[in-house]
Amino acid sequence: MRTFAIGDIHGGFKALIQVLNQLEIKDDDKIIFMGDYVDGWSQSAQVIDLLIKLSHNINCIFIKGNHDVWCENWLKDENDVNPSWFMHGGKETMDSYDGFSPQEKKEHLIFFKNMQMYYLDDENRLFLHAGFTSMHGVVKESYPLNFCTDRTLWEMALAMDRKIDFDHHLYPKRLKLYKEIYIGHTPTTNYVESEPMNAINVWNIDTGAAFKGKVTGMNIDTKAFFQSDNLPSLYPNEKGRNG
Repeated sequence: MRTFAIGDIHGGFKALIQVLNQLEIKDDDKIIFMGDYVDGWSQSAQVIDLLIKLSHNINCIFIKGNHDVWCENWLKDENDVNPSWFMHGGKETMDSYDGFSPQEKKEHLIFFKNMQMYYLDDENRLFLHAGFTSMHGVVKESYPLNFCTDRTLWEMALAMDRKIDFDHHLYPKRLKLYKEIYIGHTPTTNYVESEPMNAINVWNIDTGAAFKGKVTGMNIDTKAFFQSDNLPSLYPNEKGRNG
């Protein structure tokens, strides 16, 4: 069995198809989706439709991202339009639902509700959209919304002095808790990197699909990764979240 993690998609249906084709998924594989399926490019509703269908045949874990929280709230009550969400891809998501029936929207809402805030596998590898803040780990997190909004975990891993020994009292406790931690949320393109980034035991596989980057799928055992084309080339008449 192989396990893949797929980073932020942001409505890039065409990019998701490219990555899935490269992964050549088999029946006993597992795919862990890292959240932010919607908001940005024009096919958010189509992405959700595909993921629902894929989960009928393949073992899929769906992590919830902050954009998914906003979209879920809107599907629950279409008058609940978060202004920040609307400006950061929400309008495109709303437009993508044109032509979807009330029943289809209800099925999508159930899908969003059933997403997990984090996933911990049998090898003590943690998967979540953004991060966590509790020194005792995800089970002790006081504010669950941190799972899809926190950036301090990634920033800490990036800034950490590599000379600090694991047993040193200054070694960050959060990084000791898990064998590996996989996140999305903060595009690697922010650091002028088009590929997944590794800092200590944290792997960031959000490679900027919302903007000018790509969707990435990674084999978490081998660390081999597969990427789509840059999203603007797949949606040449759209801006995504680029202003």
